[in-house]
Amino acid sequence: MALMDILVPDIGDFDEVGVIELLVKAGDTVKAEQSLITVESDKASMEIPSSHAGVVKELRVQVGDKVKQGSVVLVLDAAGAAAQASEQKTAAAPAEQAPAAIKTEAPAVVVAAPAAAVPPAPAAAAPAVAAPAHQPGTPAGGLPHASPSVRKFARELGVPLAEVQGTGPKGRISHEDVQAFTQRVMAGSVQTKAQAAKAPAGGGTGVGLDLLPWPKVDFTKFGPVERKDLSRIKKISGANLARNWVMIPHVTNNDEADITELEAFRVSTNKENEKSGVKVTMLAFVIKAVVAALKKFPEFNTSLDGDTLVYKQYFHIGFAADTPNGLVVPVLRDADQKGILQISAEMAELAKKARDGKLGAADMQGGCFSISSLGGIGGTHFTPIINAPEVAILGLSKGQMKPVWDGKQFVPRLTLPLSLSYDHRVIDGASAARFNAYLGQLLADYRRILL
Repeated sequence: MALMDILVPDIGDFDEVGVIELLVKAGDTVKAEQSLITVESDKASMEIPSSHAGVVKELRVQVGDKVKQGSVVLVLDAAGAAAQASEQKTAAAPAEQAPAAIKTEAPAVVVAAPAAAVPPAPAAAAPAVAAPAHQPGTPAGGLPHASPSVRKFARELGVPLAEVQGTGPKGRISHEDVQAFTQRVMAGSVQTKAQAAKAPAGGGTGVGLDLLPWPKVDFTKFGPVERKDLSRIKKISGANLARNWVMIPHVTNNDEADITELEAFRVSTNKENEKSGVKVTMLAFVIKAVVAALKKFPEFNTSLDGDTLVYKQYFHIGFAADTPNGLVVPVLRDADQKGILQISAEMAELAKKARDGKLGAADMQGGCFSISSLGGIGGTHFTPIINAPEVAILGLSKGQMKPVWDGKQFVPRLTLPLSLSYDHRVIDGASAARFNAYLGQLLADYRRILL
């Protein structure tokens, strides 16, 4: 055994640089000039090669360590490589002298590459074939051949270099190869090993996002903390919101509606109906206006089923209700068949059931279109998340008095911000703008609903 220290060579005008990547581990066999670690300064990154061939006995650095010229990278057994090669030749010799009857079995494949880079081949495997560019699940033998800048670029994109087919000299991986691999993954023409592991058995259509693991942080190191479990509603709604946000291509159209006359009518209506106990809210008027808009633009009252659009002939409107345990969306059924007073009464009843935690599953199913109103709290505009399988959702913010030019002078008008999020697979920007503009016209002059 001939042990030697592999040192950091001259790295230029840098006192210390950080270790950002370990390319080998204890037990690996390395060749002379094979890269061992990657270091990075504030200006560049570079790989530190091995000055000799041998077997790695011990790593002396870890990711995050600072090294400089003369620092020990690892301890290498220079005699180990020769001994290992001799053992491989000795093991291969009897196989060549075996009787013909025994040679019917597939010979064992000996791969002279780092154990971390290439898994052992199965005993009955066919001779290895070079992996094509569109089959990243089979990494090429040895370490990926790429420059430090390409390695850094791949890390930033989350691309596993072992799955990228290099097109440069001797299979060297370039920036363009990494970009092409990323484009194929995004287009669905290639699947990474991590995605394949997440895919359901039997070739299902499950969706896997090759994301970094969620960070684990010990917050108590920074100060006192208190831990509370999420409510049941937030656990359920959170999973749905995350799925909807990732799976649906959201676009939000923002507009404003002049509700000066409508608000005056609402106030007078409540005064006239004080004895009835039913309080009319602006949301009730918006629901009725949304139904009229859905009738004029029926693609907003659909659901996407594969490559087919399901057009609904009913008008069930969901509205977000804020409760002590989280957000729920009760559904007001057949809104097209009800007047403003009945809508207001049923909304109040559903909201009370939501606050008391008494909403049943049937009360939150079958919605065609949802409305999230933050007008009672504040805000100008926001991006509401679509409630799948619906294709659109309307967000309402706080109404504000604004000076509006009427052609002769500025006059104070009460304006209501409208934020319409829509599924861009079903609805294009022009249709969304028309829907929002038409809704604004209805709210500005409620008589249009009768037309």
